[in-house]
Amino acid sequence: MPDIPPFDLHEDASGVVLKVSVQPRSSREEPAGFYNGALKLKLTAPPSEGAANEACLALLARLFRIPKSRLRILRGHRSRQKWVRIEGLRREMLQKRLKEGMIFLEDGT
Repeated sequence: MPDIPPFDLHEDASGVVLKVSVQPRSSREEPAGFYNGALKLKLTAPPSEGAANEACLALLARLFRIPKSRLRILRGHRSRQKWVRIEGLRREMLQKRLKEGMIFLEDGT
């Protein structure tokens, strides 16, 4: 599995808070590595009327294999930099699923 670089992640009793950097209006919807301590996500949605925020949460739900209802944007609703709370997911499981997602990208599948 590829190494995951250090990134902003805070854990508490109910889950984790993850820093995310989004790139709206991309040609593909996928995790794209790390940027400035944040998980970078490419999104096809435009950054208007909450479309990119919804796409961000949907992609994170698929990546971490959890219901979208367990995700919530805490800060950055109108910014490319967002802080997302993930309820019920521990740091170790998040990192494991991130590594699995990065392998998916490297394989090109």
